[in-house]
Amino acid sequence: MKIDFIQIYHVAMPLLYPWRTAYGDDYVIESVLVQMRSGGVMGWGEATPLASPNYSAEWAAGVYLLVRDWLAPRLIDQEIESAVQLQERLAGFKGNHFAKASLDSAWWDLQAKLTGAPLWMLLGGSSRTVVVGADFGVMDSIDALIEAVGGAVHSGFKRVKLKFRPQWDLEVVREVRSAFPELVLHVDCNSAYRLSDHKVFEALDPLGLAMIEQPLAHDDLLDHAKLQRMIQTPICLDESLVSPEKARKAIETGAARYFNIKPGRVGGVTRAVEIVKIAERAAIPCWIGGMLESAIGASHCLALATLANIKYPSDIFPSRRYFKKDLAYPELELSGRSQMTTSLAPGIGCSPDEELLAAQTLESAQIGKARL
Repeated sequence: MKIDFIQIYHVAMPLLYPWRTAYGDDYVIESVLVQMRSGGVMGWGEATPLASPNYSAEWAAGVYLLVRDWLAPRLIDQEIESAVQLQERLAGFKGNHFAKASLDSAWWDLQAKLTGAPLWMLLGGSSRTVVVGADFGVMDSIDALIEAVGGAVHSGFKRVKLKFRPQWDLEVVREVRSAFPELVLHVDCNSAYRLSDHKVFEALDPLGLAMIEQPLAHDDLLDHAKLQRMIQTPICLDESLVSPEKARKAIETGAARYFNIKPGRVGGVTRAVEIVKIAERAAIPCWIGGMLESAIGASHCLALATLANIKYPSDIFPSRRYFKKDLAYPELELSGRSQMTTSLAPGIGCSPDEELLAAQTLESAQIGKARL
């Protein structure tokens, strides 16, 4: 396909309530949406690195500028016949995985629409039904958390994830485990600890967690491997897993027994699929994580979650879980207890609400000439 036109949007999507993690509190989700056109067909992509460079080195305003000034111009008027070719066009720019992911995911939606196939089917998904879990950030009290977890259990969610940070760690997990002794449960540390904190994680072993997600530094593999040898509970990598190369090295060093794959964090759908395959060959089970994207980005995650090596309930949320109204339509909803179902429409099956997109856009730019 020839890429004729790219429109970039830096948006701010207000949350219903703050999302509190080890790296800080978010009240608004800043994201970058990309519309990519070939002829009269358009595809949509999204990358959500958040407003500040706390989760990773990238942030939404920086991603917007990089895509506008450097990445998108590399694709305009180019024949991009494969996702690998698109990645090669952007490979000269170091890192910047979220920025590349916004374009890569838009290309995949566009390609699926041009071929008339749902994205999940084009990726080789094994089933339309995706099992999802429930997540809970830091809350005002342990009692409030236990009440919220109880609601998720009552609703039939297959597993629960708890944010885990200093002053909201061992006591919290012990209380939740006491209240729900059979619940599939894991914690997400968002890089808040160091290897010297190993006794904290040793104390988690008796609580029977499914995994400990990203306990150590955001760019570390070696200390994760050391910690994994010290504890029984499986470690799952999140922030450290930014590329297929990192996935290979994580396997070689024994840094983790699970992979959380977020397409934004790894550079797009293309590289996410590659990591899933690398992990499958090494018998490392995967699951798909999210960044509180709109239904645009979440639909890409949903398509990836249909792949065969996605063995653990994924972090993909109904639109109304965090937003009063999703920026895109149709909104994502649960299709059953702890499950969501992919669209049968070509592509990702949703697009932005033009009125809401305009209201939530902080800045926008277009590269190339639109052909309507």
